[in-house]
Amino acid sequence: MAELKTKPNDQSVEAFLNGIADNKKRQDSFTILELMQEVTGAEAKLWSDSIVGFGRYHYRYASGREGDWFLTGFSPRKQNLTLYIMAGFDQYEALLAQLGKFKTGKSCLYIKKIEDIDLPTLRQLVQQSVDHMIRTNP
Repeated sequence: MAELKTKPNDQSVEAFLNGIADNKKRQDSFTILELMQEVTGAEAKLWSDSIVGFGRYHYRYASGREGDWFLTGFSPRKQNLTLYIMAGFDQYEALLAQLGKFKTGKSCLYIKKIEDIDLPTLRQLVQQSVDHMIRTNP
């Protein structure tokens, strides 16, 4: 089986975020960093070279493939801030209705800027997703 390329490393999260050229995206990233640290109580770790992850869980698929991944995280991509809501979004329709302006992928929440969303609602979404991941991946 191929080894997973995205792994935590010892690079500085703060240095990574301070290296973001766009001032607004950098400020928004530090806001998300603080929110996710508060929710998870976990130290931020840089995964690969562009994902800030919090906590960790072990997964095992029916195919036998298994590995470790972060409970939640984000990446300041060029187009959007990408937030990783690992539980997906199916069970969070009520929260999403209150969240504001965003797009979603399977486990990705894409936002342009912090002002587009309601931070208390985002905090609830991240908390419920993290709780779900801990409960279902002991």
